Amino acid sequence: MKKLFSLILFIVMSISGLYGGTIKTFAEEGIGPQIMAKSAYLMDYNTGAVIYEQDSERHLPIASMVKIMTLLLTYEHIDKGMLSLNQEILVSENAAGMGGSQVFLDANAIYKLEDLLKGVIVASANDASVALAETISGSEESFVVLMNQKATELGMTNTNFANCSGLPAANQYSCVKDVSLVMKSLLKHSHYFTLSKIWLQDLVHPSGRKTELANTNKLVRYYKGCDAGKTGSTNEAGYCVSASAIKGNMRLIATVAGSSNSKERFASASNLFNYGFANYENKIIIGALSPLKDKPRVSGSKIKEIAVASEQSYYALSKKGEQSEFTINYEINNKIKAPIKVGQSVGKIIVIKNGTVVFETSIIALENADKQSFFDTIKEIFGA
Repeated sequence: MKKLFSLILFIVMSISGLYGGTIKTFAEEGIGPQIMAKSAYLMDYNTGAVIYEQDSERHLPIASMVKIMTLLLTYEHIDKGMLSLNQEILVSENAAGMGGSQVFLDANAIYKLEDLLKGVIVASANDASVALAETISGSEESFVVLMNQKATELGMTNTNFANCSGLPAANQYSCVKDVSLVMKSLLKHSHYFTLSKIWLQDLVHPSGRKTELANTNKLVRYYKGCDAGKTGSTNEAGYCVSASAIKGNMRLIATVAGSSNSKERFASASNLFNYGFANYENKIIIGALSPLKDKPRVSGSKIKEIAVASEQSYYALSKKGEQSEFTINYEINNKIKAPIKVGQSVGKIIVIKNGTVVFETSIIALENADKQSFFDTIKEIFGA
């Protein structure tokens, strides 16, 4: 089976800056986005492909973008059943006493874990970040060990964490490439989007006191399609942001670090998004769990054939107007015998682009095929 990318004529797109600035156009190939920051990185979420980079591995302080790792570890603990969104958390005096951005948690008061997540995601709260770290590891110092272990696992080779909040600390640094990698992992957690899109909301403390939370990621409101992100700013780091936006089949992650002011960081991220969406397209070549047309036969089962699908999706990123040819080979096992369980591998799919294998995944069963009993066999023989 062959799938051919359709030739798409590129239409010049003129998109105004976030704050009504100069109109940016990207009509000419090779003209990149205007970046007002020390470093920048634009990644396609589905493929991990780099669309644009500027000094992307430069070691820099990243301020509160550190909290992306704090959030990722929290969501992973939730996934493993070690934490729950409704879990009650006792906030320590140490956590409540954190300076900088905060939601003014009451010391020795009990909060829902989801409210602490909301404080970090929406308001970039240092007190809520430390409360989460202490809940997971007992202390911020022990949590930092987990942060650096996870960084190594994700291939973040230019990162070292010293705290969970991003407050200035000796020997704490990262780069826009690494920040994009950890943001990509965070975006796999669907509940994150429930909170990341909040613009304004009150946090109600156990005492009944309220703190108004305002999203520090202004792109959520001012850039169409932006539904996630984490800002950061300190005198040392300047102004930073890692954000994600989606348009059609394509989700992008834009990260900038070291802007001179807040307006420039958001304008730079917007320019990255504009550039990516205007010049590239992301097509789904194989859809995960979408039933294949052909159903393989199963021997020794009550049912004679089963529905199957690709275990994983495969996306292809290309420049608009670029023509690529894909061949998809479906290799299903010759003899499939019952019993078969949902999710069991019964073959594989191989994707070839321009003569080179670019992707392989399993073909899995979408339904059970129980083994045929002796009485079932007799009934079949006599046509009962």
